[in-house]
Amino acid sequence: MELSFEQLKSMVVFAQVIEQGSLSAAAKHVGLSRAVVSYHIKKLESQLGIKLLNRSTRSIALTEAGSEYYQRCKVIVEQALAANQQIENLKNNPTGLIKITCPMNVGLHAIVPALNAFAKLYPKIQLDVNLSDEVVNIIKEGFDIAIRGAELADSGLQATKLSTLNTCLCAAPEYLQKHGRPTTPAQLTAHQWILYKLAPTTLELKKGSRSYSVKLKGNISTNNAAARTAFVEGGHGLGRIPSYDALPKIKSGRLVQLLSDYQFNDIEVYAVFPPGAAESKKLRLLIDYLKNYFKKGQQGLS
Repeated sequence: MELSFEQLKSMVVFAQVIEQGSLSAAAKHVGLSRAVVSYHIKKLESQLGIKLLNRSTRSIALTEAGSEYYQRCKVIVEQALAANQQIENLKNNPTGLIKITCPMNVGLHAIVPALNAFAKLYPKIQLDVNLSDEVVNIIKEGFDIAIRGAELADSGLQATKLSTLNTCLCAAPEYLQKHGRPTTPAQLTAHQWILYKLAPTTLELKKGSRSYSVKLKGNISTNNAAARTAFVEGGHGLGRIPSYDALPKIKSGRLVQLLSDYQFNDIEVYAVFPPGAAESKKLRLLIDYLKNYFKKGQQGLS
């Protein structure tokens, strides 16, 4: 005998009738009318070809066959409840794998320390962290989340802002000794730049109510933010560098900050993920944790 979905529903109703002690109580418990509960019992008896209950106006009693059948139906209900409880446990104590892709420099300085703290709070969540400055197709490559320095225009992905990344304009003392120190936006065009391939080749500056745009040129370009900083430190040109990377080198004298009285466009750091991925409890936990982590200033980005 094949088991239909409708019969499975009738078996659950039958188990509830026995558990609750009457058709009326069972109807209230499962959110059905008494007539519908009665229909399920009659249909079940018809399908099985055997009487399961002896019913009167005041009571019900299991037949011998009904008693045997109830034990099986009871297991179905128990298993369903256990399945629901397991899901609740997963929601409260999430487990599973989160695959993350992130730019290398910001990953090492900010994201990895945040993930280190996150992993201590949620030890059952597995983290697979890929550090690369390449912008990968996260859906094709199977990533759950990407950390990006801009909100993507791709409507097939969702994004939420995590933090703002402050930057400063820098050069090595060696470079400034050879080429002079620029003190105005106009003078920047005469200098060599270390070009970061994933960033615009136009630098936007502001001072008071005035805005400036500077077209950047240079003999060295790279797709890696850490390499950009290394080339700037090596005296090959100017570079706009994240503050978390530049400030220690400025304090030690390896880099010099330029045009500090001008404002540069900050970099907005986003978590990017496939549509629907935020419905995952573990992913929501991670995104919310990163937001709070950066908001509290624990990452040293400002």
